Amino acid sequence: MLYAAVARGAFRRYSTYRAATVAGTFTNTVFGIILAYTFLALWQARPGLGGYDQSQAVTYIWVSQSLLVTVAVWGGGFQDDLQDRFRSGDIAVDLYRPVDFQGWWLASDLGRAGFQALVRGTVPMLIGALVFRIRLPEHPLTWAFFLLSVLLAVVVSFGLRFLVSITGFWLHDSEGVRSVMLVVSMFFSGMLLPVALFPGWLGELGRALPWSALVNVPTDVFLERTAGTAVLGALGFQLGWAAALLAAGRGAQWLATRRVVVQGG
Repeated sequence: MLYAAVARGAFRRYSTYRAATVAGTFTNTVFGIILAYTFLALWQARPGLGGYDQSQAVTYIWVSQSLLVTVAVWGGGFQDDLQDRFRSGDIAVDLYRPVDFQGWWLASDLGRAGFQALVRGTVPMLIGALVFRIRLPEHPLTWAFFLLSVLLAVVVSFGLRFLVSITGFWLHDSEGVRSVMLVVSMFFSGMLLPVALFPGWLGELGRALPWSALVNVPTDVFLERTAGTAVLGALGFQLGWAAALLAAGRGAQWLATRRVVVQGG
């Protein structure tokens, strides 16, 4: 119940930033329209590129825009809070709490993701459906698989961001690592282009890395490009990376907290 309360608190916290939410939703929608027209031009010149038809390509844009903030492709969320606490020294207080450090921040991030999915996830998608011809799932069960895939994408994203944040125990400022992670995440998540468009070995590498679980896998589930047992394989891929990254974060946390040096003392 404690972690559920933490998640609810994070949901309410993000819901208070109404102006920022409206501005972010508007930005997502504008960029979605620009990218959708860009993809339309590209697919008119190269029909069937990457195995996507034109409506699938446009739908890919709107689903990815809906996931951008939900799965925190650009980072942020609990990372900003942790970075501030490293700088202030309050991180030492966090470690004395009678709760699991990683579990606390995971619950907080799930609450954040829930709010972002509800607002910045649905509104751009609805506007995209009104302006463009998009492809919705044909089978009702696909919606359930998609929501589960989004949940796993959030956990994978948390695992990656938690590992980056943990470097603050040694570096005291993880901004440099976060900047590198942002570039890698934008490229390999499929946010800029579907991973199916990557050539040769780069495509194989992109599909195997955990970043593809953030955008590419949930979007392909939504488009029903992965159907039947392939859906279970896609969800298993996300679940495997989620478990591995959480375990790695737990190990890094154990190493980091063996000896804590707080800035200023």
